[in-house]
Amino acid sequence: MEHASLVEELRGFVAERDWSQFHDPKNLAMLLASEAGELLAEYRWIPNDRADAFSREPEARQRIANEIGDVGIALLLLCDRAGIDLQAAMRDKLARNRQRYPVELSRGRAARPIQL
Repeated sequence: MEHASLVEELRGFVAERDWSQFHDPKNLAMLLASEAGELLAEYRWIPNDRADAFSREPEARQRIANEIGDVGIALLLLCDRAGIDLQAAMRDKLARNRQRYPVELSRGRAARPIQL
């Protein structure tokens, strides 16, 4: 589904239920954080070296997909309410990250490179 049509569908869903009154940016940010926490809970106690395989297990995969859907909905609702173009924000952040994490200082390293 195209991004714009998904946002329109979400707006309609919210309008039908008269939920816009509850969807101020603060509440939507809290919703996003709580839904991200529910996604994180799916991986609780899963060893790092098992996380990929766990994500492919049919039952776990369905639960993870449901939580990702909740996170995505919350993020799109927040962006819509705040007037932020999600794709533009992501592109801008990626451009900044390219500068902050140059390949020659970052390849294969989890630690942030020291910037001089």
